[in-house]
Amino acid sequence: MYRACLVFEMSPIGDAMIRKILDNIYRYSGWLAAVFLLLICVLVICQVGCNLIDRVSALITGTAVGLTIPSYADFTGFLLAASSFLALAYTLRSGSHIRVTLFFSHLGKKVQRILEGWCLFFAAVITCYFSWYTGYLLYESFIYNDLSPGMVAVPLWIPQTAMLLGLVILSISLLDDLFCLVFFGTTSYQKEYKK
Repeated sequence: MYRACLVFEMSPIGDAMIRKILDNIYRYSGWLAAVFLLLICVLVICQVGCNLIDRVSALITGTAVGLTIPSYADFTGFLLAASSFLALAYTLRSGSHIRVTLFFSHLGKKVQRILEGWCLFFAAVITCYFSWYTGYLLYESFIYNDLSPGMVAVPLWIPQTAMLLGLVILSISLLDDLFCLVFFGTTSYQKEYKK
């Protein structure tokens, strides 16, 4: 995992501990996203297996067994949303988000740092607002007992929790990078600061 502020490693123990905790949060978020992607693959493979058994049964006996995983499309959608949102912070920290630097690379270092700071600030504000709004949406889903419309009615606050968690972690990551840029001149995703 790439470190946003290498200076933290030379700081007192408390700062190094905070840096380690934050890096672990970002890393575990990425791993959890990978687990959800793996669950999508398992679910789809199981459904394909059920379809295959159903076809073979129809060919042999003339009638299909009717094997299916109820609401598997809903479950894969929930898992995909969880995976996408939980991977955002890890992807940002590893420098894997798409960045268009054609214009940016022709600017001076001071202007680059100002624009980078503005972009991080703007992204952090939007992501914090989105996190707050998603938290409110989750609260309403919980209070009103909103359910998914599929064959298996899942309380919507359950998949929304993973979405909120991913957004909160992304907000923390953006604020972390903004702090590091302002005070140390580095971010986690700039190639010249990667290990």
